[in-house]
Amino acid sequence: MEYEAIEALRDKHPAWRLLRAGNAGLVLSFLGQYFVEGNRGACPASELISALDDHLYALNLASSDETGESRFPKEPRAYLEDWAATDAGYLRRFYPPGDDEVHYEVTPAFEKAYAWVQSLRSRPFVATESRLHTAVELLRQIVQGTDTDPERRLTELRRRREEIDAEIHAVEDGQLTLLGPAGVRDRYQQFTTTARELLSDFREVEENFRQLDRAAREKIATWDGAKGALLADLVGSRAEITESDQGHSFQAFHDFLLSEARQQDLTELLRRVAQLNEIEVDPRTTRVHHDWSEAAERVQRTVRRISEQLRRFLDDQVWLENRRVMDLVREVESAALEVRARPPAIGLTVDVPGIPIALPFERPLYQPPASAEVESLIPPSTEDVDADQLFAQTFIDQTRLVDNIRSILPARSAALLSDIVAMYPIEQGAAEIVGYLALADGEIEVELDASDEMVLDYDDPDDPMTRKRARLPKATVRRR
Repeated sequence: MEYEAIEALRDKHPAWRLLRAGNAGLVLSFLGQYFVEGNRGACPASELISALDDHLYALNLASSDETGESRFPKEPRAYLEDWAATDAGYLRRFYPPGDDEVHYEVTPAFEKAYAWVQSLRSRPFVATESRLHTAVELLRQIVQGTDTDPERRLTELRRRREEIDAEIHAVEDGQLTLLGPAGVRDRYQQFTTTARELLSDFREVEENFRQLDRAAREKIATWDGAKGALLADLVGSRAEITESDQGHSFQAFHDFLLSEARQQDLTELLRRVAQLNEIEVDPRTTRVHHDWSEAAERVQRTVRRISEQLRRFLDDQVWLENRRVMDLVREVESAALEVRARPPAIGLTVDVPGIPIALPFERPLYQPPASAEVESLIPPSTEDVDADQLFAQTFIDQTRLVDNIRSILPARSAALLSDIVAMYPIEQGAAEIVGYLALADGEIEVELDASDEMVLDYDDPDDPMTRKRARLPKATVRRR
């Protein structure tokens, strides 16, 4: 990282500000124990104040000096308000829908600072084997998931089947390969670390969606234009996050947790692991799958709030429009009541004593215009003109070209024009190539790179036995 970027993080990032704070030990010890170690989400202020009061009492009792002055003299509520201030950012202070009591929850910045402090502690046992196996397995999944060669896939599947068959035969013969105590502790430590990191990641994902929700509320509060433009902006922002890598990953994780069979499988695995004598069970992991589900549901609730904002905006706009119509109707009714007793004079005032009358037969009859002869200086041509040329024009159906592109390119992807022509050969010669380059569809965009070129081969439509070649700048077709 550059020096300026590091200095900016040091001055502005809440996690770094927390580590530099004078009472960082109090913040990390209390919030870390209450929220992170306790696997808690948003909590009411009354419960958090009570817990902080007990924590401060214990600290003041243990650290009071000879003068009897407390080390932390402020009230618990004052500490919470300081930690939730804008210039701190350790806590998020908000009112949940339908609740009049303020709630607090830790921010992703606090999670990062707390995780870093925890990483400074010396560990009697460092897991390395399980992480190596995990890294190798991830690489294997990437390679196998992107391999398009059926033979290689079949070879790998047969190899895995042979390994499974060999393991089955060994178990049938009474040969069981068991993990040693070190291997069990290694893998359990890796599991607990990953499980806790997932909960921290959920807070960050929720914060990203919350920022989108806050931006949507700000736009709705200050918008004075057309509804269509605002809805297009909000829906586009919502779709941008949903279609991102983070959105796809979160949705796949959420779908995995929604499976009842997988939930039962996770419960059974955790129960059996808790019964092992080789490890000291972390009580926070006994119901970690439920914590995952709760954290994922909090993210989904944040996403639903965005939809509720859109629905409320539409309802408010419809109400305002209906109110305007009713105001106009009442104005018309009031005006009618005012003139009911004194109706206005309705009639036509004529300034002249009479109206001029024109009889139909007084109008002149139709007279055809005089004809004029024009002598042309160009002698008449006696050459025969081939009228078939009028019917030999080439029409390029751009709808067919767009359908060709859509059948090959998925949304938000690109390909070279030569690849598309390879799938759909040119039928109408150079005119069809020009038709591709002139596409003006809102979904399709053609970019030309003059620094490079491409060659397109095609059959002459007038003479199918003749092969022609077109050389043009490199053309890239993009689909939005």
